Amino acid sequence: MHSKRRPFLPFFLLLSFVSFAAILLYTCHYSSSLPPSLSSANSNPNPSKFKFLIKVLAYNRLAPLKRCLHSLSRAQYGSDRVDLYIHLDHFKQPESKNRSVIQEKLDSDHQILEFLDGFHWRNGEKQIMYNSENRGLQAQWIEAWWPQSNDEFVFIVEDDLELSPLFYQFLKKAIMTYYYDKSNYDPSVFGISLQRPRFVAGKHGNKIELDGDTRLLLYQMVGTWGQLLFPKPWKEFRLWYNDHKAKDIKPLLQGMVTTGWYKKMGERIWTPWFIKFIHARGYFNIYTNFGRERALSVSHRDAGVNYGKNAGPDSDLIMKKPTDFELFGIKPLGELRWFNFCFKEVFPGRIVNRLNQLENVLKTVQNDKTATLVSLHGTQESVVRNLICHFEKNGLQNYVFWGDDLELLHDLARRGHPVIYGNNLLVDEVSGMDFTKLTVVKGYLIRKFLELGYNIWLMDGNMVPVTNALPELLDQSFDFIARDDVELMFLRNSLNTRKIWNDNFISNLARKSKYSEKVSFVGLISKALEKNNHLKVGTLDEWIVLVSLSTYNKDSTVSGRDSVVYWSGLSPVERELQKVDLWLLDEDSSCNAVVCQPQLKPS
Repeated sequence: MHSKRRPFLPFFLLLSFVSFAAILLYTCHYSSSLPPSLSSANSNPNPSKFKFLIKVLAYNRLAPLKRCLHSLSRAQYGSDRVDLYIHLDHFKQPESKNRSVIQEKLDSDHQILEFLDGFHWRNGEKQIMYNSENRGLQAQWIEAWWPQSNDEFVFIVEDDLELSPLFYQFLKKAIMTYYYDKSNYDPSVFGISLQRPRFVAGKHGNKIELDGDTRLLLYQMVGTWGQLLFPKPWKEFRLWYNDHKAKDIKPLLQGMVTTGWYKKMGERIWTPWFIKFIHARGYFNIYTNFGRERALSVSHRDAGVNYGKNAGPDSDLIMKKPTDFELFGIKPLGELRWFNFCFKEVFPGRIVNRLNQLENVLKTVQNDKTATLVSLHGTQESVVRNLICHFEKNGLQNYVFWGDDLELLHDLARRGHPVIYGNNLLVDEVSGMDFTKLTVVKGYLIRKFLELGYNIWLMDGNMVPVTNALPELLDQSFDFIARDDVELMFLRNSLNTRKIWNDNFISNLARKSKYSEKVSFVGLISKALEKNNHLKVGTLDEWIVLVSLSTYNKDSTVSGRDSVVYWSGLSPVERELQKVDLWLLDEDSSCNAVVCQPQLKPS
């Protein structure tokens, strides 16, 4: 069938535009770092104003407190001034009004105060805060500090801890590296924990297994056994905490062991609050891994709020510089490994500005040969974040986001999601061709996936996979599977698809898109391939249950194997998705659950 002849010059210009775009696409580079305009700069850091505070949280345990303070006293601070603040909580008023019981508790507190008054601290100021009534561990932690500047740091120590003589030297060098050195600073880092990483808070998470080369790592979990806090994230948390407390919003996060703790212990503990905040913000904590169960901070796990009886030290305390590794050999931030609450490794900063580095990103995405390209053009930010929750719930890990909202893309990349920024892939001088530009870029993105040996799912951001991840489609009888009215398609990597998906094919798509603005990209592909005798074409309905949200029974829930619900991107859908239990975001616009999936090893 012959199409009507069109003027030669406009098509020649269009073909030239597509060819020039192709040259741009293939001569680009991969950016793994955030641009200065979007990264949260550490405003005016001044190491000469560096101030280090130690806050000891104590409660009715004199012997552990003595051990803790003596370990702090023997630490090596050089000539630095380090101020010590000791917060002693009052005993709980006993239910019994027995005067002898009350007097015993008063005597215990008086003994502690007498010891504290006589304790000599030669490294700076010593202050003792004695509560007039019992405040509890949560209030002790949260109210212990409000940073006076962005150069003030606090090291919070519970009274059953014992510190290495080398702890301060290590922390100071780490602060100078990861806070004051701009090349190693990341606003996602909220502090440094000296406790040995040994607990995975995500249910069914991965076992902590680290090799000997991983001396430092980033892990989302807060460490309460010797935690150094950076000023700005802590201020942010305090404001977040106040907001949630005032609105009676509980720190409930499904899929986390710590949520069970909160349901059992309530406001007696503080960690579920901070964990919920970390999850909402996508923040990380620096941990040490010195091997052989060694650490710079040891909890003796004495009987108290957290332990009914003495449990003994959790690690072996480092008393002098080890001989088998360099304790102060702190690597650049870019060389450290990052882990989420499931102790699954994540890879922040995977931002593809140019196609020639797409291969490096895909290698970190999955170990099979099928990848999912998700187009976020025209998708609301909240809908994108809701889609991520569905990916996590259904175990879909082999995806790459592509869009033009640079701020959103950088936030997704900061949290460990691979993204492609599309706006700078085509020349800006060509105007009035938005759909054509998208068509060209999609065409070359798909070609690049095929060249790298991947099958590809292409999906729009305005849909959610409901019951399972997108199927692998191991049946080799089809090369292309789609449905014209839904922006979802599967293209198998084969010799025939690679031959067909060439410059001429993409040029034809671009030409047709100029006169077919009401036709979707998948619709263009379907029409272009419907009479091709070299490809086997199938329909999505044979593999996936596709349901329009607008035709849905609002009182029912989605069911069916490999179901996908889709909608128009032009209208708000949050309320409609809530009605069918497909809205998985909480009041912080973050996923309401942590879902731990098996770690896929990169190919």
